[in-house]
Amino acid sequence: MKLFKLNTFFFFIFITLSFVGCNVEDESFYEDISSIPLEINDEIKVQTNYYDNEGPHEHNFTEKRANGFTETYESGSKGSYAGGSVNLSSSGSWYLSDALIGTLSNDRKFGAKSVRIRNTGYAIMSFNMDNGAQTVRIRHAKYGSNGNSNWRLIASYDNGSSWSYVGSTITTNSTTLNTVTFNVNETRSVRYGVYKTSGGSNRINIDNFEITTGSTGGGGSASRDSNITFGNPSNAGSGATNYYLSKPDFILSYNNNRGTANWVSWHLSTAWTGNASRCNCFKRDTSLPSNFFRAVSSDYTNSGFDRGHLCPSADRTYTSGANENTFYMSNIAPQAPDNNQRSWANFETYLRSLTLEGNEVHVIAGVAGSGGTGRNGFAATIDGGNITVPDSFWKVALILPNGTNDINRVTTSTRVIAINVPNDQGISSDWTQFRTSVNSIENLTGYDLLENITNSVESVLESNIDNGPSS
Repeated sequence: MKLFKLNTFFFFIFITLSFVGCNVEDESFYEDISSIPLEINDEIKVQTNYYDNEGPHEHNFTEKRANGFTETYESGSKGSYAGGSVNLSSSGSWYLSDALIGTLSNDRKFGAKSVRIRNTGYAIMSFNMDNGAQTVRIRHAKYGSNGNSNWRLIASYDNGSSWSYVGSTITTNSTTLNTVTFNVNETRSVRYGVYKTSGGSNRINIDNFEITTGSTGGGGSASRDSNITFGNPSNAGSGATNYYLSKPDFILSYNNNRGTANWVSWHLSTAWTGNASRCNCFKRDTSLPSNFFRAVSSDYTNSGFDRGHLCPSADRTYTSGANENTFYMSNIAPQAPDNNQRSWANFETYLRSLTLEGNEVHVIAGVAGSGGTGRNGFAATIDGGNITVPDSFWKVALILPNGTNDINRVTTSTRVIAINVPNDQGISSDWTQFRTSVNSIENLTGYDLLENITNSVESVLESNIDNGPSS
């Protein structure tokens, strides 16, 4: 009997330890590894700006080490806090100490991954920005229900041998990813990193680490800028009905319940257009999570609705690959033919004509409501209920002369055009008949469409209904 009781006791202990070992959400069970302290020799004061959202972006990144990058950490894997390197496709090699790439539900992130740092850990670039840097933007939040922590931006000018603090101390006190921008205006070859300086075992998440340089766009010439300069209007993240998806040619929020995007955001200038032909190659978007509904072209067959682009095919013709990207089904929604081929298409053509006059356009388009009228009559859904037919398609376009620092160039006189077009047959081909205010679209959708503009300017622009030219 005693042996039975002893065995029972050890069995209980074994089961308890096994349960603890499988509790992947409790990070206290990760290995206890001390980070190797960085030697900080100096402090550089720079202007530091704060945003309670994903924050501004400025350009599209091609030659990343010369012209900048946005590192989302989606391409990397590192499941241990032990110091080690990780190669990332958007930027290069990084060294993480007392830090890992987190994928858990408690990790705050855009997409599926972000860096998680504890104690006095850090995440540093193992490569230099050859032409220096103009701004560094970092999104940060508290992991899970952890307490507040402080961290610093650090820089090295000698290939990582020594480091300096840059800008102000940042306090991470929110479970929402917020943005801090450091106007570094650095001309030397430099590498940067995030160094957690206080908060003990509290963990922070870092995501969408962005570096811009003075060589991006500018001088009134057309450039390929960021596709989401003026904000993430629905605070899209990792949720199934508001899933943030970044592609080279547009950004979108995907709604798994609707089987379409909520909205798609992109930048338009003559740098995005060229001689590539329309590929007409509609395809499943496999970058969406595998447990999501991922439409294919045949889901629209005989539905009576067009496969309507949100970011137009003709807005991305600088390469064949760019044009092909617009045919991901995540960029498509069921659109009444008279909407898609008439008023909607005419507005698309008008916006492209503005770029030929020396302008750049920041565009966001989306869907609202359910139920539209196609060739076969009214329908609320298609494909057996997998795809919601919108009640209307809306679009907001902010127009500026070609240039740089777009957010700070917006004034109360900047032209903003908003339209909301019924998803029905028999509607007017004149897009001006559907002009409305940004406020009206925000009331319809619940989004904050131009959140990175100064509030006093934003309130004026969003209340206006455009009455400018239409051709």
